Amino acid sequence: MHEISFEEALARIRAKDPRYPRDAYLFVREALDHTQKTIAKGRRGRLRHVTGQELLAGIREYALSQFGPMTVTLFAEWGIRSSRDFGQIVFNMVEVGWLAKTEKDTRADFDGGYDFEEAFRTPFLPPSKRHGSRPRQRSLHSPNSRLQKNDLQA
Repeated sequence: MHEISFEEALARIRAKDPRYPRDAYLFVREALDHTQKTIAKGRRGRLRHVTGQELLAGIREYALSQFGPMTVTLFAEWGIRSSRDFGQIVFNMVEVGWLAKTEKDTRADFDGGYDFEEAFRTPFLPPSKRHGSRPRQRSLHSPNSRLQKNDLQA
């Protein structure tokens, strides 16, 4: 198989599908490398094929480590609004020969991967704002409360 450069692959992809910018493709490639290395750690360093679901998990982990709470904003800037967009990017890269796939791999592997708000914003919310958690309330009259009535006076 003839290896093509990133720039050549990107030019071919963007000629057919201009939806996603250069940085989105570069990020997905870096996230794939990150995912393969993470998986290889448990396999004595041997690389193997990464499934769509494994790649989505790796994308989430890598994005949070690189972009933190700005992840959703940056992805929106790149036109990425759901895990399905990652599938489109991956398969655009497959079509130009920049990535390989197995017979089992499909674009549908990326459908419904995760809710972006839950995956990328929730980790940065205070515990009281996270889904399913309730804020603790202290009574001012509780003997275990460290806050006293006098503390409220200015």
